[in-house]
Amino acid sequence: MVKRISIFVYGVVAYALFFVTFLYAVGFVGNLVVPKSIDSPATTPFLTALGIDLLLLAIFACQHSIMARPGFKRAWTKIVPETAERSTYVLFASVALIGLFYFWQPLGGVVWDIQNPTARMIIYQVFGLGFAIVLVSTFLINHFDLFGLRQVWLQLMGKPYTHLVFRTPLFYRYVRHPLYLGFLLAFWFTPRMTGAHLLFAAMTTAYILIAIQLEERDLIMMHGARYSKYREAVPMLVPSVKPHKEPAAQAVRRMA
Repeated sequence: MVKRISIFVYGVVAYALFFVTFLYAVGFVGNLVVPKSIDSPATTPFLTALGIDLLLLAIFACQHSIMARPGFKRAWTKIVPETAERSTYVLFASVALIGLFYFWQPLGGVVWDIQNPTARMIIYQVFGLGFAIVLVSTFLINHFDLFGLRQVWLQLMGKPYTHLVFRTPLFYRYVRHPLYLGFLLAFWFTPRMTGAHLLFAAMTTAYILIAIQLEERDLIMMHGARYSKYREAVPMLVPSVKPHKEPAAQAVRRMA
């Protein structure tokens, strides 16, 4: 019982760290409230700052993708309890983001700076909409499973973990990756695009496009023609006008 409680507490702590990190990310990208944001004044020589930022983005991308792969999970669960695997992923992702926030080096320079009050308001609304889409999308596919709480709760109750069913609720009927779409909106819609912000947006966009290919390769391996048909019917990132008809429920393993 002590072990089960410990794993549960570990999962809750990992989730709490993620939640705080997510809130900080909104402020970091949007230059809101937080003491150091993506567009804070430059204090480091350009090439040094650029190298540091690229390294930070590479660390996050590698952690996020490698730990999400099924092969890594099989090896990793020989070290950590299987019920804590998702919580550990969430913990490492949060630590990688915290490191990025702390060590991030603004680059200086302005690509565009929109001063019109109405235009700025609209841009900030789209920015907020992006993060809202991210959050809602996690709940559509089971927020608590995605961030490890369901797994540690079931083990605390002594119940076996059951995989979620494959569904296409709401956003997923119009676009395959609404969560990634939300991030893209949040990262690109800013009234003042600096050099550092452009680097961040461009590199995270490249990562998202690569991550989608890796995730969908794994999903096709798991579900074969079923996911391939869904992939053919629903756009990747640009929403369609007509909703996709939801298929019958089927067990599915979450990639990331």
